[in-house]
Amino acid sequence: MNVLHYKLTLPNLLTGFRFVAAPVLLLLAWYGYDIAFMALLAVVFVTDFLDGVIARLTEQVTSFGAQLDSWADVVTYLTVALCCWWLWPNIVNCELFYVGLIVISCLLPALVGVFKFGCFTSYHTWGAKIAAATVGLTLYILFFGGPAWPFRAAAVMCIVVAFEEIVITWLLPEPESNLRSIWDVLKR
Repeated sequence: MNVLHYKLTLPNLLTGFRFVAAPVLLLLAWYGYDIAFMALLAVVFVTDFLDGVIARLTEQVTSFGAQLDSWADVVTYLTVALCCWWLWPNIVNCELFYVGLIVISCLLPALVGVFKFGCFTSYHTWGAKIAAATVGLTLYILFFGGPAWPFRAAAVMCIVVAFEEIVITWLLPEPESNLRSIWDVLKR
């Protein structure tokens, strides 16, 4: 299999869509198109879910795909944070502590990985998947007038997951991708 074919798989193209969607999300938010923003964000979340599922079903799980997905996650989280601040500044200001927790939970494990291994980590633990889905769902609840506590709980969950990823980085002698949980590392 040549290198281009190895990288141009359906899962990687779905992941790549999130990079393309980021500037569109920024434009939609900047111009105040909140419903269009939330609709495109839903598509982004669906592609984030599908890329991993399709990679496993088609046996196209690769370290490149895992790294690409991790970078797409960072781009998505940072884009969403900025866009939500533009679209709903009052809500974001009220929830700024929790927004900060989510951003920190995304950046800190990555920085620890770069510090230890010299590269970006991409564990994709079950905790991280559940936390991402929870944040995505609770954003809709929060910005469509629901209570703030589900979003706050999701932010705390993100910090717990970040701590797990930092401990995984600390325990591993070299970087790995696609670990289910800290127990995968501790069982060795």
